[in-house]
Amino acid sequence: MLMLWVKAFHIVFIASWFAGLFYLPRLYVNLAQQPDPAVQACLIAMARRLFRFSTLLAVIAVALGLWLYVGYGIGMGPGNGWMHAKLFFVLLIIGYHHACYVMLRKFELGRNTRSHKFYRWFNEVPVLLLVAVVLLVVLKPF
Repeated sequence: MLMLWVKAFHIVFIASWFAGLFYLPRLYVNLAQQPDPAVQACLIAMARRLFRFSTLLAVIAVALGLWLYVGYGIGMGPGNGWMHAKLFFVLLIIGYHHACYVMLRKFELGRNTRSHKFYRWFNEVPVLLLVAVVLLVVLKPF
């Protein structure tokens, strides 16, 4: 019964983490278009708070996932190649999260060189990563 609780909260924290990953690049789109320093300062403050909160959610989501993997053996053993693929995508998601941090630091330092169009495309990456993970977990294709 505890495993079901852990799995449920794992899903909740993943969904919450992704809400941050979906919104943070939208703030970057607005920052890249905003010439007013006062508005930029407000958007940077929002992005900073969102990034910190999303990081907390990410840590809990990953910890719960590790609990399921190591503690309950979900995805271990033969016939669970899907889990290795999922873990690869999880590493990509963590890398994306880190890239969001790097971009935030550039905005904070006034060193952004990218256009709002770049951030619009960048904003689509977590959608593709989430689709890949969900398909692997639900379909378990290999």
